[in-house]
Amino acid sequence: MGPTDQRFDVNLSILLTELPLLERPAAAAAAGFTAVELWWPWVDSPTPEPSELDALRDALNDAGTQLVGLNFYAGQLPGPDRGALSIPGEESDRFRANIDVAADFAQSVGCGALNALYGNRVAGVDPQVQDELALENLVLAARAADRVGAVLLIEALNQPESPQYPLVSAESAIEVVDRVNAATGLGNARFLMDLHHLAMNGEDLYEVIDRHTARTGHVQIADNPGRGAPGSGDLDFTGLFDRLDKAGYEGWIGLEYKSPAAGAFDWLPAEHRAA
Repeated sequence: MGPTDQRFDVNLSILLTELPLLERPAAAAAAGFTAVELWWPWVDSPTPEPSELDALRDALNDAGTQLVGLNFYAGQLPGPDRGALSIPGEESDRFRANIDVAADFAQSVGCGALNALYGNRVAGVDPQVQDELALENLVLAARAADRVGAVLLIEALNQPESPQYPLVSAESAIEVVDRVNAATGLGNARFLMDLHHLAMNGEDLYEVIDRHTARTGHVQIADNPGRGAPGSGDLDFTGLFDRLDKAGYEGWIGLEYKSPAAGAFDWLPAEHRAA
């Protein structure tokens, strides 16, 4: 494993979860990291109390950690849900209620990327109806992200674990990115390149990097199989990091894998953790 110039951040929604949420930024800092990312932390509430937002902001600031990525409300995650923005009815309403809350929080901590998970297909609902609703909501999200100086991320997931999620290839996510940018004229929608999900879909990761890095706003990693730390599976991260370098990627690489806190970062030399 030989990363050199990459900028890494810790996803505090999947790592260091042995600790309460508000203690995780300090734990990431103690491990040597200066940047973190989060799924929407309040899975039952798109609009948490201001005091809860303040407490998380204080925890990030007190630890000296920069939040570099945040999900919009996405339903039960982890859990059965894969987003809310294409789900007609209450879930779509909850997503819309969350848009400005998430964007304003991102602005308050200097976070420049907001991830909008597309949502599962719903039995009995025309996929075209869901896609039209998704575009409406993604346009609103892109405008809110633009208002706070952030990019909007669109993510492909993997078919085996998310069989009802329609974006299960790099190309399908890029198509949505293009539709959103065409609709807004803002150009701030970007691809979230999750190498674990793409590997599980059987995609050629090097080809994806070569073709889509220019439209990529964020990268996430986990080994495959198993979604563990680099070195626990079959992916050649030295080669993948090198390919990202050659493709001109200068953004963040989120550590979004499963590992007990003890030893979670042993693969990454301490001098490469702070950014």
